[in-house]
Amino acid sequence: MGDVLSQGEIDSLLQQLSSGEINAEEIKDNTDKQVKNYDFARPSKFSKEHLRTLEIIFEHYGRLLSTNLPVYLRKNIQVEVMNSEAVTYSEFTNALSNPVLLGVVEFAPLRGDILMELASSLGYAIVDRMLGGMGVPLEKARDFSEIELLIIERIMNVCVNLLREPWENVTEIHPRLQRIETNSQFAQIISPGEMIAIVTINLKIGDVEGLMNICLPFITLEPVMDKLNTKFWYSNMQIKDEETYHEVIESLIDRAPVSVKAVLGKSLISVSDFVNLQPGDIIRVDTNVDDELDIYVGNIRKFTALPGSSGTNYAVRVTSVIREEE
Repeated sequence: MGDVLSQGEIDSLLQQLSSGEINAEEIKDNTDKQVKNYDFARPSKFSKEHLRTLEIIFEHYGRLLSTNLPVYLRKNIQVEVMNSEAVTYSEFTNALSNPVLLGVVEFAPLRGDILMELASSLGYAIVDRMLGGMGVPLEKARDFSEIELLIIERIMNVCVNLLREPWENVTEIHPRLQRIETNSQFAQIISPGEMIAIVTINLKIGDVEGLMNICLPFITLEPVMDKLNTKFWYSNMQIKDEETYHEVIESLIDRAPVSVKAVLGKSLISVSDFVNLQPGDIIRVDTNVDDELDIYVGNIRKFTALPGSSGTNYAVRVTSVIREEE
């Protein structure tokens, strides 16, 4: 919407027109129409909103990588989403150099596949780390052996499985790694002129740094394009039910180990008596045989109990529960 003139500006403009200071024909001739160029060879199928939403999704994915991959690589992993852009598939493949690590991923139930390209330097570092090395890449690139590809495939499977959670707010997907290609010519998942979105992730494994490119074809994302906007994405974020949240916390606490101890009694002795203790010596405590024992959970007194036995083990029988107010 253009600027709105005030009444004073309108009066001033009319006065200049009537006095001849401004020529109306010149104003009409200088009015240029705004023309936007459109490249039919590269149709704009991904808007800025779509690309921004993809960045948000893969920022979540990056956090999952940084917390899960260290379990396998035993190295600090730093992940950062660099940028996203829309290009043709031929532009993406022409920029690849051999050997390359291309993971062909089935993106069910969506139609078609996506590609995950991993920098060769990261592939060499992963192999070296998984085989007990320091995670140092090769100085000179070479083809990957079958054994090395099997090792990389294990890590790629982990990366693929982590895609499920970030996409939950858009659609439920079941990604599966079909194969790893080291030559881009054998990974023609779509025609060269098709539009794709590329999300570039900077991945740092220890001291080795490289890029991971996620190639998402338009024909694959077309059924969910309406959902790839930040308004829909945030409005559909899963809000967990409060009762379910409490149940999860309680189940986690139930499995937490705690120390429990029964105190038979207390006594004060001198250091010299303690040093000279011998087997058979008797230490008098401040409780009688029939008195109840104090039971501590951690360092908190929680129960009273009577001593006894259970089978061949010593045991106590709880007689009362000590509440917080007591």
